[in-house]
Amino acid sequence: MSTIRLKNIKIYAHHGCLVEEEKIGSDYLVNLSIKADLIKPATTDTLSDTVDYVHLQKIVREEMAIRSKLLEHVGQRIIDSVFAQIAMVDMVKVTVSKINPPIGGDVAEVSVTMKSER
Repeated sequence: MSTIRLKNIKIYAHHGCLVEEEKIGSDYLVNLSIKADLIKPATTDTLSDTVDYVHLQKIVREEMAIRSKLLEHVGQRIIDSVFAQIAMVDMVKVTVSKINPPIGGDVAEVSVTMKSER
């Protein structure tokens, strides 16, 4: 089993429970890691034989564009979409981080990490 990682995908989105978060939005960083059997593409050198990281980023961007109150909800949607769209993925791990969250203190980020296997 091999791993493909997308690190610090920067996205502006409107997640959160507060009305202000829905209106104003925030900066997010998403880290995505998948596991798949990559022996065939390592031999064939053919994009169609592997997990295209452009496709992975597209999934993240599409799911992050759909408003959620909870980071857990958007994280699970990302996992579900990866599994639904890319059959060769066996495991997905995603971390969704809200930068400078409005929680009444000096906090650089809050994040939720979720992992699921097929």
